Amino acid sequence: MKPTLLIMAAGMGSRYGGLKQIDPVGPHGETILEYSIYDAVRAGFGNVVFIVRRHFSEIFREKVGSKFERKMKVSYVRQELDCCIGNFVVPQNREKPWGTGHAVLVAREIMDGPFAVINADDYYGANSFQIMANYFSSVDPRQPNDYAMVGYTLRNTLSEHGHVARGVCSHDRRMFLDKVVERTKIEKAGSGARFIEKEGQAFPLTGDEIVSMNLWGFYPVIFARLQTQFQDFLNHRGQDPKAEFFISDEVGSMIAKRMARVKVLPTPDSWFGVTYREDKEIAIAGIQRLIQEGIYPEKL
Repeated sequence: MKPTLLIMAAGMGSRYGGLKQIDPVGPHGETILEYSIYDAVRAGFGNVVFIVRRHFSEIFREKVGSKFERKMKVSYVRQELDCCIGNFVVPQNREKPWGTGHAVLVAREIMDGPFAVINADDYYGANSFQIMANYFSSVDPRQPNDYAMVGYTLRNTLSEHGHVARGVCSHDRRMFLDKVVERTKIEKAGSGARFIEKEGQAFPLTGDEIVSMNLWGFYPVIFARLQTQFQDFLNHRGQDPKAEFFISDEVGSMIAKRMARVKVLPTPDSWFGVTYREDKEIAIAGIQRLIQEGIYPEKL
């Protein structure tokens, strides 16, 4: 079975100031996620599922999804605050989605085989999708508790225009993930980096750390566990209007409980994305450079 590409495109783009998921960066109006789909299909992925919000689902389908509907199976799922919450009552002051773990969870009814998860607004690189496809083709499908994560070198993932959120990873000698620590404020600092705690204290990073960019490889067995963990999250943190259910945290919890193993798959690719409005020019230049190098055609 060809793996499915699950694209998290429900973000509100508060730091960007708009729907960055549909903002063009290619010479013919291509978005970043269109290049991701192009790379995934070349690597052997067969279907794509978009996670969107209700209020922009129509424009998203018009601007992006419709370009692929004649070429492959395209599906849509909606990430709303009332999805998968059971009897929990959403606080009135909650506006943003519950986070990346919740985004994956809302796709539970549509996934029936191996799938990779990505962010819509991050450029991952052609090598990264091939690495993940190779993993799916080599792993024993009878071991559905074995997952994978493509790991990036931190310095290859930083923005020139402000802080970014990254899951900083540690692993054992066999490259199995030990844990992921979600750092929501990482920024460049000289030749390295640093992260800022909520209290404002800064801690140095070398820049060589392996980080998660939310390129995960999963099997459907993960959904039952995510549902249980999400209910626990709601019970303990659901009243906090800013609390997020991060997929990296939840996978880390599964590892700690020995419910799953995650293979870290290092990639040589560099990230770029559109976290901030100022990042767009860098993304446009990056795509143009890759076209000139022959990685992509002039028009997808």
